[in-house]
Amino acid sequence: MTEAEDRKPQSDEARSTFDPEITSEFAIPRGLAVPRVGGDPETTSEFAVPEGLDAPQPASGEPEGSAFTPPSTYSARHAPVAFTPPEGIPVVSLTKDVPWQDRMRTMLRMPVAERPAPERVPKAEEGGPAVPRVLDLTLRIGELLLAGGEGAEDVEAAMFAVCRSYGLDRCEPNVTFTLLSISYQPSLVDDPVTASRTVRRRGTDYTRLAAVFQLVDDLSDPETNISLEEAYRRLAEIRRNRHPYPTWVLTSASGLLAGAASVLVGGDVIVFVAAALGAMLGDRLAWLCAGRGLPEFYQFLVAAMPPAAIGVALTLTHVDVKASAVITGGLFALLPGRALVAGVQDGLTGFYITAAARLLEVTYFFVGIVVGVLVMLYLGVQLGAHLNPDAALGATPRPLWQIGASMLLSLTFAVLLQQERSTVLAVTLNGGVAWSVYGAMHDAAGISPVASTAVAAGVVGLFGQLLSRYRFASALPYTTAAIGPLLPGSATYFGLLAIAQNEVDAGLVSLTKAAALAMAIAIGVNLGSEISRLFLRIGSAEKRRAAKRTRGF
Repeated sequence: MTEAEDRKPQSDEARSTFDPEITSEFAIPRGLAVPRVGGDPETTSEFAVPEGLDAPQPASGEPEGSAFTPPSTYSARHAPVAFTPPEGIPVVSLTKDVPWQDRMRTMLRMPVAERPAPERVPKAEEGGPAVPRVLDLTLRIGELLLAGGEGAEDVEAAMFAVCRSYGLDRCEPNVTFTLLSISYQPSLVDDPVTASRTVRRRGTDYTRLAAVFQLVDDLSDPETNISLEEAYRRLAEIRRNRHPYPTWVLTSASGLLAGAASVLVGGDVIVFVAAALGAMLGDRLAWLCAGRGLPEFYQFLVAAMPPAAIGVALTLTHVDVKASAVITGGLFALLPGRALVAGVQDGLTGFYITAAARLLEVTYFFVGIVVGVLVMLYLGVQLGAHLNPDAALGATPRPLWQIGASMLLSLTFAVLLQQERSTVLAVTLNGGVAWSVYGAMHDAAGISPVASTAVAAGVVGLFGQLLSRYRFASALPYTTAAIGPLLPGSATYFGLLAIAQNEVDAGLVSLTKAAALAMAIAIGVNLGSEISRLFLRIGSAEKRRAAKRTRGF
C-alpha cells in the first residue's frame, strides 16, 4: 500500500476518527445506524412528502412543487372561472368624446397592471420626454388646481392625465391638503423617480381654474401635439393673468350678496341697504388685515363684526327694522361653503386626510365668524339691545321676491369666486332652481329643512355636473355659487344669539341644525354629481370601476 493510500480514509468510521469537524452537535454518534432516505438532502424540508405516504405524481412534465403544476384536485372538465371572463374585460373609453376627468378617474381606480397602456404620441422633444420636467409640470398644474379649491380626486386625475399625455403611464400621483407628490417607475427593474411640491398659498379664482382645466384637456387630446415648452408657456400665462373683476366690483358684490340674503329671511329695503353696508365694510376690513399679513382666522373675525354691529345699532336706536335679518345677511357672505363642499367630497371619495384638513379649516373659519359676531352681540346685550330672533323666523314666504333674491345671491357669489363671465348666467339660473326646489318642499309641502336642503343641493350638483360635461370643464364654477342661497346663515345667527343671551342649550341646538344643513348641502352636491356619472356611464364601456379602498378592504 502506497503512502497516499495510507492517508485516504477507508470508511465512515475512519472518517469520523480523523475528521475534526465531527465534533459538531449535529454529527451522528458512532455505532448508531441511521437509514438513509434517498440522496436528496432537501427532503428534510417541512414541504417534503412524509415517508409512507403515496402521493400521486402530476401528469405534467414540471417538477414536483413547481408554480406551473396544477393542483391534484384540478379537473379540466370542471375548471374554475378564469381571471378573464368570456365576455372580456370592459375597455376604458379613451376617446375625445368623453371628458378627460372621467377617463383619468376610471384608470386611477384601476390597479396599475390593469391600466391600458397609452398610445405613444410623439411630442416636439426628440428622444422622448424629460421625466423630471414632465413631473415638475404635473406638480405645478396640480398645485394650481388644489389651491383653487378642486377636489383631491380631480387633482389626481389631472396629474395622471398630464403624465400620461407624455407617455409616463406607470406613475402614481398622491394629493394631500398641503403636499403634492408623484412617483414614476420606468419599469420593474429601474429605480423610480419621485418629486413633490408644497401648496403654501390658496386663492379663489375660478377663471384661472377653468384655464388650467383647458390646458389639461388640450394635453390629454391625442390629436394635439403640445411640447413641454409650450405647456410651460401657457402655464406661465395662466399664473400671470389678472383677476377678471376689479376690487371695487368684488366689494360691491359682497354687499349685494348680503342684501339678497337678508331678503331671503324676510328683510325689506332698509334691511337690504343696512346688510349691504355692513358686508362691504367687513370686506374692506378683511382686505386691510390681509394686506398686513394676518391669518385668515382674524380676517373672518374682523369681517363678521360690522354686520353684527349695524344690526345691534339699529336695535339700540329703536328703528323699526328686522335687525336679525341684517346680521343674518352679513353672515351669508362669510360662510365657507366652498371649502365645506370640497372637504365632504374628499371624504366621500376616500381622501380622508385631505377631507379632515379641509373640514378643520372650515371649523377655524367658522370659529372666527362666531367670535366676531358674539363680541358684537355681547356688547349689544350689555348695552340693552333686545334682539328677537322671532322677528326673522316669523317672515311670511314671498316666492317671487325670494327667487329673485336667490338668483342675485348666486350671481354675486359667482363674481366673488372670480368666475368667467360666460358661466355667470348658468350658475345664476342654477341657484334660482335650487331655491325653488327648497321652497316647494319646505314652505309648500312642509318637509323638514334638512331634507329639503339635501334635495335642492342634489339638483345643484346634478345640473352643475351636466353643465361641466357639456363644456368639458370643472364642475365647481357651476355648483359652488348655486348653493349660496342654501347656506345656513339664519340657523348660525340664532345659535350665536341664544349663546349671547345665556341660553346655551337652545344655542347648541340651533348650531347643530346649522351643521346638519351644511352637511346636507355638501352630501347633496356630491350625490347629484355621482348620479349624473352613474346614469351617463361615461368613462367605461360597461361599468365604472369603484374604489375598493373606501369599502374597508
